[in-house]
Amino acid sequence: MKGIILAGGSGTRLYPTTLAVSKQLMPVYDKPTIYYPLSVLMLSGITDILIISTPADLPQFRRLLGDGSELGLTFSYAGQERPNGLAEAFLIGADHIGGDSVALVLGDNLFHGPGLSPLLQKNARDVDGCVLFGYQVSDPERYGVGEVDDRGCLVSIEEKPTAPRSNRAITGLYFYSNDVVDIAKNIRPSERGELEITDVNLTYLAEGRARLVELRRGFTWLDTGTPEALLTASQFVGILESRQRVRIACLEEIALRMGYIDAEACHRLGERLGKSDYGRYVMEVAETWRPPSAVAAPSR
Repeated sequence: MKGIILAGGSGTRLYPTTLAVSKQLMPVYDKPTIYYPLSVLMLSGITDILIISTPADLPQFRRLLGDGSELGLTFSYAGQERPNGLAEAFLIGADHIGGDSVALVLGDNLFHGPGLSPLLQKNARDVDGCVLFGYQVSDPERYGVGEVDDRGCLVSIEEKPTAPRSNRAITGLYFYSNDVVDIAKNIRPSERGELEITDVNLTYLAEGRARLVELRRGFTWLDTGTPEALLTASQFVGILESRQRVRIACLEEIALRMGYIDAEACHRLGERLGKSDYGRYVMEVAETWRPPSAVAAPSR
């Protein structure tokens, strides 16, 4: 499976700050916002990732992330001249996707919860159609909403309904089979001239090939598209990291634990950031790392 991070847009809800910087480069507590969706793709087992942003912002993303090789990944970049809808990502990324399935994640979304990596990897395997991820919210009228029947099967999708049929918001993470490129090519633009992701999902739903995986109690999903949401996300990350003494979306640690890099490479990455608490944490992770094969089996 290939990965795409859609990190474009003008970030108007965060003006005036985003007049000068992409919202996906703004900090959520101790790291750039884009680290959070990138960590989700890494935890899904995806190593070949396309980052789509505005032509003006792409050099900053390249400076931050490079080609991905230091993390055992492959990053490529593509420009989106203007925000023409989420589904345009599949047209821009058609060559990147090639003959593979694809995961699309929005560049301002944060996911966290127990067992997230196994859940993502399980649903990334052998995708036939689309896999959506639902999260219960108190204000579903602000989101795309998925309705399920008594058996948990997805039966309807509505975009920002005035009278929602459920409180399951469809999050900014989507898994698709390879035919998503052809579907995106054939959907009609909205009145605003945008290629809507909901129309892609409705196509799969009509074919009986759409699933909704619910992120249940214990999981957290946040987007950071407003000043209030950005502050909430920063507070959430700060509280968890200070109390649990772990780092959420620490790319270097995830790369080590997923086997993309070894402890020596991880330590070098931490040394480069050594004067920060983040850098010291990365070095400590590398110094105390024991590969699973090196952990002794429990005595009987």
